[in-house]
Amino acid sequence: MLTASMRRLVSLSAFLTCTIFGSWLLAGGETPASEPKTTTSARVVKEGNDDILHLYTALDTNEAKIYIRAFEEETGIQVRWVRLSAGEVLVRIRSERLNPQVALWFGGPSPEFIVAKNEGLLAPYAPRINFEPPPGTFDEEHYWTGFYFGAIGFASNTEILERKGILPPTSWYDLLKPEFKDEISVAYAYTSGTANTLLAAIVQMMGEEAGFNYIAQLDRNVHHYNRSGSACVTQVGFGEVAVGIAFSHDIVKKGPAKGYPVVLSFPKEGTGFEIGAMALVKDGQNQATAKRFMDWALSVQAQNLMQKWFRTPLNPGAEVAQGAVTADKVELIEFDSIWAANHRQRLVERWREVTAQ
Repeated sequence: MLTASMRRLVSLSAFLTCTIFGSWLLAGGETPASEPKTTTSARVVKEGNDDILHLYTALDTNEAKIYIRAFEEETGIQVRWVRLSAGEVLVRIRSERLNPQVALWFGGPSPEFIVAKNEGLLAPYAPRINFEPPPGTFDEEHYWTGFYFGAIGFASNTEILERKGILPPTSWYDLLKPEFKDEISVAYAYTSGTANTLLAAIVQMMGEEAGFNYIAQLDRNVHHYNRSGSACVTQVGFGEVAVGIAFSHDIVKKGPAKGYPVVLSFPKEGTGFEIGAMALVKDGQNQATAKRFMDWALSVQAQNLMQKWFRTPLNPGAEVAQGAVTADKVELIEFDSIWAANHRQRLVERWREVTAQ
């Protein structure tokens, strides 16, 4: 059932599809995080500027570099960062709550941030912007702020489909066909925000019992699971599997934009989506610099950089790449991200039981 805030978002859907991005909210993932190497951009910071920003990002490593390097060049501020899947970021900042190692969480589906807010892991901040973001694209108490939209879709290897004599999937139930036995790749629901969005969307569309029955049937056709939501797109491009389930921007960027035989399709029944977010980590050091990054990330010049990854920006003055999927191009379900956040842990635990992952 939609909350009052979600109903307000539904009434704004026409506005959102006329602008750049999309309508409501979305979902996330989880498991103990690994210990990846901290990354610092190779760009040289301005002499005498000792400001350093530490952040975690759930964006693809190569995409995160685009924004971080541009911010460094524009401000002279050095950024040290670690890339983790959204669920892993949540686990990391939860484990570090008594001694935060970063000031900023940059990127990932909003339900992950809603969980973090509810656990007291975030600090409020309303970025300085010159446009009015629609309700549902930010936390009303400003504990997280959205900066992009993305829809879940299917990535299919055209060569494999042609060899099998089948068409790209256009229904959730197409993925259950015997032709796709051991031909599907998707991420773990406990590490990946993408996969947790998928899980919450399935349950919201079908109901919990029918939804988990579907997940169990889908699992029989899954060749393997990944930590990262976008990893399946590369695997589809290489011909390791026929189909991957991921966000549309990752599919376009890592598939046809790179010359791989990958086609994007969407389920006719409707699909889940994300409002990707960023937030201050409570008690993180140098929050003034983190606030400056958040302001910058919503600027036209920063949001224009999203064209390089076919991501749909929030700022209505930013340009959208040709081939990027905006809300008016796909059937979206009435996705309740607050519900997804509140039921996240329980759904993940049941997902692990059903898939034995």
